[in-house]
Parts: sequence; structure tokens; C-alpha cells
Amino acid sequence: MSSFAQEEFTKRYQQGKSAFERGQYRQSVKSLEDACKLIPLHSRLGGEVQMWLVNAYQAMGDGESAIALCQSLCVHPHTDTKIQAQRLLYILKAPELQRPKEWMTEIPDLNAQSSLPVNRRASSPRKIKPKRQIELVDLSTVNTDDNQFIWISLMVSIGAIASFLVL
Repeated sequence: MSSFAQEEFTKRYQQGKSAFERGQYRQSVKSLEDACKLIPLHSRLGGEVQMWLVNAYQAMGDGESAIALCQSLCVHPHTDTKIQAQRLLYILKAPELQRPKEWMTEIPDLNAQSSLPVNRRASSPRKIKPKRQIELVDLSTVNTDDNQFIWISLMVSIGAIASFLVL
């Protein structure tokens, strides 16, 4: 592989990966397909590029192309690529789960709300709770006379402990 082809491959491969990570799947597919044309597909790096391409196809919604490419990678000469392709193919072929409507959360479109006039936007006024006032009690009104309750409860407690010790 010439130096120019190697540089072009690296450029396309990096463009494809970064486009994928930004969510630009069509651009990612185009760049990764271009990179595949510049490298031997049966090399370790060729398998890696093709695995990225499988993920880009799937993310773009082209599940058939993703499955077809992944099936071809299941016989790749490099063991790591082959194992990874077999695992990914198992996931790609899995049936899609049906989720009940009540499991789903509907996210409102914020762009639609921003088009409303300012005075029409929904806003709830915040109610400010008043601070709780601590009531101070006049101690002269509190009955502080000893009513002998503490002595009775102390005697009952000592009696209970003594009866447990005797047993």
C-alpha cells in the first residue's frame, strides 16, 4: 500500500468514525465504504473498518446490509474480527421486543412551545411558604410539681430486673 493510499485510508477511516460518533450515520457509511476500498478487506484493519460499517448501517436503519456484511465477517481470517462479528450477528438477528405503551414516556416537543407567545406559555407561580414561627412557652405556666411518677416507674423497673435475675 502506497503512502498516499495509507494517508487517504486513515483520513476516511477517522472521518467515518467521528461522523458515527456525532450521529451522522449517512456520512459515516460513505466515509467507511471509501476506506474499505483503500485497504485489503481480509486484513485486521480491514475487518475493523467493516465492523464500524456494520454498526453504521444498523444505526442508519439499513439492517439488511448490516446483517449481510456481518455474515461475511463471520468467516474473516482474523479470529478477533470473526468472534466479534458472530456476537454482533446474534444481536442483529434477535427479534425486536414489543414494548407496551405504558412503558414509554412521551417527550414533549420544546420547539413547539417556543413558538407560543410569551404570555401564552404555561408557567406555574411559585408559592412561597411562610417560615414557621417557633412558639415560646412561658415556663411560669407549666406545672413543674413532682407527681411521684418517676419513683413509681423506677421501682417497677427495678422489680422487673430483680425478677429476671432470680429466675
